[in-house]
Amino acid sequence: MLTLIRHPEPAVRGICYGALDVPLSAAGLEHARAIAQQLHTEHFAAIYTSPLQRCAEVARILAEGRGCPLETRDALRELDFGAFEGRSYDALMREYPELCRRWMEAPTEVAFPGGESFAVMRTRVLSAAAELRARHANQPIALVTHGGVIRILLAEAGGLDSRRLFQIDVPYGAIRRVALPSDRDAPRAAPGATRRRSRSPRTPAPWRQR
Repeated sequence: MLTLIRHPEPAVRGICYGALDVPLSAAGLEHARAIAQQLHTEHFAAIYTSPLQRCAEVARILAEGRGCPLETRDALRELDFGAFEGRSYDALMREYPELCRRWMEAPTEVAFPGGESFAVMRTRVLSAAAELRARHANQPIALVTHGGVIRILLAEAGGLDSRRLFQIDVPYGAIRRVALPSDRDAPRAAPGATRRRSRSPRTPAPWRQR
């Protein structure tokens, strides 16, 4: 069983960030401690984290007092938005109006200048998941990662078309469960993981919060 944990609130607002290494806000750090407390009775064979500090700090707190290994995996990082990283959404919509329009209409079909496409990200995420599945057959593990990564894994587990990825609700600090093929008598994905989210007409909503 995979326990997927999205990082809590970061200390930035109104900018595009994926590969950008932003810290947790004060509220986000408090939320990280609450997540660790919520999961303190659960056993994990290992904890894996994105290298970005907004996830790594959560993983460090979660691992405190546990005997399991904590490992960083680059494949668990968020989408790299290239030239969009660190820019305000208003500035991006002025400079790249056509690309932003396509981003809002078909977010999984856009490649960002100097960055990644969704297809590239999906390949690396699913490859990492397959490796961890082979390493931890019938063992519970935790992944501390990003909204995009979690949506990819939930969509794959639930057989959801990638174009519907952003129907999956993964708020800051969300905890979701995914059964591995080797897990017996376990649900394929956590109930309630596909609620629709509201979208802002001005901000590219699919990737607004990373």
